Amino acid sequence: MDFDFSPIVENWRFFAGGLGITVALSAVTAVSSILLGLVIALLRLYGPRWLRAVLVFYIDSMRAIPVLVVLVWIYFAFPLLAGVTFAPFWAALVALTLHIAAYSAEVIRAGIESVRPGQMRAGLALGMSRAQALRKIVLPQATIRMLPAFGSVLTVAIKDTAIAAVIAVPELMHKAETIAGQSYRPIEVFTAVIVAYFVILFPVTRGVDRLYQRYAHLGRS
Repeated sequence: MDFDFSPIVENWRFFAGGLGITVALSAVTAVSSILLGLVIALLRLYGPRWLRAVLVFYIDSMRAIPVLVVLVWIYFAFPLLAGVTFAPFWAALVALTLHIAAYSAEVIRAGIESVRPGQMRAGLALGMSRAQALRKIVLPQATIRMLPAFGSVLTVAIKDTAIAAVIAVPELMHKAETIAGQSYRPIEVFTAVIVAYFVILFPVTRGVDRLYQRYAHLGRS
């Protein structure tokens, strides 16, 4: 079989545009899902009891439902229910954030609970409020401990953007499908997609590991 990567070369701007959208969607999704996960984790740990039950249901539901189903529901069903229509990019962002935030919340909750309770009590004994002790004592240690798991969250956020192709978000996978359909070279095109995702993901995973190895001692208590 002869391989011909000329469709990628000839359409590199088109391909690069999809790659840029993938990176942008991944970055915004990672940040928003971690921030939402932090809020959910804190409310689950320190919020009223009735709210904890609601948050546990949300977390379990998001982890039980495939992200593709969440994406399709947000894009097609939610506008009929609420009368609010999302552009494809924003629908993908909302769906991915809601889904990944459930995992982020569990990572953050586990990280906070891994810090010995005596750390919080010591902060309170020094006259700090619970919020101050959490911000200055508990969270810095917990964040270091959560770094390996955050690496997995970033990886999932990047890889799951490929699902956005089903609602025509012009990201990498969608652009690749277009090029493959026009050139009849799916092997070459999707091989290039594999390489592109590897180029994005490998530095992220290695970078998080290196960061954890460098600062792991700060998370010990």
